[in-house]
Amino acid sequence: MKFIDEASIEVHAGNGGDGIAAFRREKYIPRGGPSGGDGGRGGNVYGVADRNLNTLVEYRFTRIFRAKNGEKGRGADCYGAGGDDITLAFPVGTVITDAETEEPVADLATHGQRALLCKGGTGGLGNLHFKSSTNRAPRQFTRGEPGESRRLRLELKVLADVGLLGMPNAGKSTFIRAVSAARPKVADYPFTTLHPHLGVVRVDVNRSFVIADIPGLIEGAAEGAGLGHQFLRHLARTRLLLHLVDLAPIDAGADPAADAHAIAQELRKYDEALFRKPRWLVLNKVDLLLEDERQERIESFVAYLRELDRESAPTNEAPRVFAISALTGEGCRELTFAVAEFLAQTEQQHSSAAAEPAEETEQG
Repeated sequence: MKFIDEASIEVHAGNGGDGIAAFRREKYIPRGGPSGGDGGRGGNVYGVADRNLNTLVEYRFTRIFRAKNGEKGRGADCYGAGGDDITLAFPVGTVITDAETEEPVADLATHGQRALLCKGGTGGLGNLHFKSSTNRAPRQFTRGEPGESRRLRLELKVLADVGLLGMPNAGKSTFIRAVSAARPKVADYPFTTLHPHLGVVRVDVNRSFVIADIPGLIEGAAEGAGLGHQFLRHLARTRLLLHLVDLAPIDAGADPAADAHAIAQELRKYDEALFRKPRWLVLNKVDLLLEDERQERIESFVAYLRELDRESAPTNEAPRVFAISALTGEGCRELTFAVAEFLAQTEQQHSSAAAEPAEETEQG
């Protein structure tokens, strides 16, 4: 199935039914009085998060969704039936925005989360509401209100604990294949990965985390170079970024430290909050280096990169550094254990921070 992470749709709630002017007409009951009922309400449009979906492909071709209108009121004090609601299912992680006002409508981050996208119109009033001691035969009634209509923009942000970042051919896909059951395409040309892949990394029986592999970035992505920034939204919900670097590039003129710095700056151009996320350096392809030059290459790379980073963001904390070979598996196990430990610590800190206000309230 083709991975679709953006779509635009129109949603139209149902119109409310009109009220009616009617009078009671029965044998032996003269002057029965007004009996016009109200119109039914229009149907609403809801959105719900469904973990069984993983793409917005359903909304790439079907773009207009309409709820039913409410029925008109009837005589004999009968109200019109309300229009049926419709519910649209979206993958977990879908962000819904009003395309015209740019206002956020819903962020469906958990399975079963439900949001009202468009509200149906209210039904009109029948003439039975207008009777009084001075107006015993009212002929007034009101029309139903129109339902809301909206143009919505859908963006899917995949839910993952860890995101992979790096230049094309840095070995991201090979790494995710080495540590999980995901099988993204691996080839010897750039931009092999064209859409995000998710993999579950199981550290032991009771510990696992989800890792996301996105297409590679290159310098100038903010101006549209390569595949641009379009996939960086999938790293927004992650708690940790692993920046993979090819420590042994085929091109003799390549500078891995300068490339790594350029990618970090592209990240900063896209979103400062994403740039400030915890980010670890993962130096890949160390199996291509000789034992005696490996440590020297790593130390010189780290020293030069930290010098570049200090010039652009002197307050940033130096990232942790890991040397691995995704192809042979060297260092991958140690890295996954370190990631699992980091995620457990952040989860514990988040739980403690969430519990503190509740404790203060109880004491107060």
